[in-house]
Amino acid sequence: MSTSTNTNTDNAAVKPSTPPEPTQPPRLIPSLPDDVALNIIARVPRRHHPTLSLVSKSMKSLLSSPLLYAARSLLSCAEHFLYISLRLHTSHFMRFYTLYQNPNNPLNPKYSLIPLPLIPSPSLVGSAFAAINHKIYVVGGSIKDIPSPQVWSLDCRTHKWEPAPNMHVSREFAAAGAVDDKIYVIGGCVVDNWARSKNWAEVYDPKTGKWNSVPSPIQIRDKWMHASAVIDGKVYAMADRNGVCYEVKSGNWETVDSDLDNGWRGRACVIDGVLFCYDYLGNIRGYDVKEGTWKELKGLDKGLPKFLCGATMANLGGKLMVVWESKNGGGKETEIRCAEIQVKTNEAGELWGNIEWSDVVLLVPREASIVHCLAVAL
Repeated sequence: MSTSTNTNTDNAAVKPSTPPEPTQPPRLIPSLPDDVALNIIARVPRRHHPTLSLVSKSMKSLLSSPLLYAARSLLSCAEHFLYISLRLHTSHFMRFYTLYQNPNNPLNPKYSLIPLPLIPSPSLVGSAFAAINHKIYVVGGSIKDIPSPQVWSLDCRTHKWEPAPNMHVSREFAAAGAVDDKIYVIGGCVVDNWARSKNWAEVYDPKTGKWNSVPSPIQIRDKWMHASAVIDGKVYAMADRNGVCYEVKSGNWETVDSDLDNGWRGRACVIDGVLFCYDYLGNIRGYDVKEGTWKELKGLDKGLPKFLCGATMANLGGKLMVVWESKNGGGKETEIRCAEIQVKTNEAGELWGNIEWSDVVLLVPREASIVHCLAVAL
């Protein structure tokens, strides 16, 4: 009798309780289905996202999710953002900044440079750069004069750095460009053995996370590349002389037109098939690949200084963004200046530019210098 009573007690003790009903996460916008709310939030300019992130945890999570950026792309609401890398000689590190418009003070100043987290690597010199979708890739570069195969990626949605797979070959001062969501890297290494010869040019596919060699003729394998760009599916790699280009679709290598080879020195960008760069005479010029001619970008005489120290350029949603250094007289700081230029071709085939905005966006130590700039759509 006693045993039976104990058994019943034990059974009662282990009887499973009713599981609590799962709680539904709070809606992004009360009284609206989340798919409708997503459609609304995706249309909000990104400069207002810091304020939106304070609304709720679910809103903050959405603002950094791939779902939001996919919706922005589908709705044609993606915005173009400029990213600039500087070398701060006082710290011997390369640092990225993003050009940010303050919604609370949109006119004075219109933009300013906001610092991003430091790249988690020792000081890199001579890295190549490329952007695919929402990520910027920093490829190779030397560490204490030793070329590196390292690759780092910056997620521009979250501004977090991640390591990417190493290249097969260590490189510095290589050419790089993105075509069809793949990164092509050319040169920047001494071809003194079979492995380096085979991998003088490599391609990286972020979807597979693998680097593969790109076959290249031995007669074109120069080491140093001073400039690179992508025009009409071709990756241009400019050496000290005899620049080359690689057509991705056909896999063919070609020599570069002599006028382009002789006239292009330094950092450049491409807008509507025209390559823009800054020449030694103080002019911004554009090279029309189809016509095979250089043309001066007119209309900028009074808006820009005669010489743009450390100038670099980027295509920001069809507009020419020019970034340069101004030593600010005898002061201890360097001004980083930026200009936004609308470019067009008139009926006579001339290139004209209209400066829509220009200002100082950052003050840095006098020894600092511009490394590169490029644009990302988010």
